[in-house]
Amino acid sequence: MGFLSEIFGYLLNFFYELLNNYGVAIIIFSILLRLLLIPITIKQQKTMKKSAKMQEKMKEIQTKYRNNPERLNQETIELYKTEKLSPFSGCFSAILQLLIILSVFWMVSQPLTYMKKIDKQVLEEYNQKIIEENGGQRVAYPEIEIISKIEQEYQDVSTKLETEDVENREELEKQKAEYEKMRINMGFLGLDLSKVPTSNLQDWKVYVIPGLYVLTSFISIKITTNAQKKAMQKKEEEKENSDDMLESMQQMNNSMLYMMPIMSISIAVIAPLGLALYWLVSNILMIIERLIINKFIGSKEEEENA
Repeated sequence: MGFLSEIFGYLLNFFYELLNNYGVAIIIFSILLRLLLIPITIKQQKTMKKSAKMQEKMKEIQTKYRNNPERLNQETIELYKTEKLSPFSGCFSAILQLLIILSVFWMVSQPLTYMKKIDKQVLEEYNQKIIEENGGQRVAYPEIEIISKIEQEYQDVSTKLETEDVENREELEKQKAEYEKMRINMGFLGLDLSKVPTSNLQDWKVYVIPGLYVLTSFISIKITTNAQKKAMQKKEEEKENSDDMLESMQQMNNSMLYMMPIMSISIAVIAPLGLALYWLVSNILMIIERLIINKFIGSKEEEENA
């Protein structure tokens, strides 16, 4: 994860230096990452549709050889070979997505380490100062607090330098240059992307991005479950005994529909808003991808059936 966070940090910092806006840099970074993952997404969608079609054959095998476990395993393996599908075909995609989520989380929660590549000793000195100011208590996201502290000190030095007869001007100029290297503009459309919702409950603005994230999560899951339901309904027209399986699939989809957004908001409210923004943009892009890919794959299937 650290390796991926380092790479992502270089990319995000490149966009930040180019645009001087953390929020816009995250959006561009999210778009680039989704574009790189399109081939995997297409393969995953095809695998999902293929798996849904194969479930009816699988059920027939399970019914036929339910009293013969050994033959059941053999027939199952043969079915996967015939359909050119691996039982673990979805694992790689799931593992990759998990690695990306965790890597982006580390990057966003430690932007001075992964984006700015600030020396660990410097960060530790600032961290100790913050702990002392908080009465010995550690904070959840030290580097986010450090960014806020640096911004405050930068503004103080800038104000002093505006005075014509300021003493130690050369030293203050040097301090300002050092602060400049560590500054990150966290402002985005009136929002402070360094804020954590659970630590700023009185600020209604912190709920905007997580709220939109939950909304897009509902839409994304709805699109996925509808696609699965359509695949099962096609099988229902061919086989009468697919009713139970369709009902089981629908129950699972309903559970996902309500559970996933709850899990999403649970994570989004305890992380800096920069992470929630990344997830929000990724969700929007995934919705667009799924609509396009589903239409493309569906059109291709209709041509093959014709």
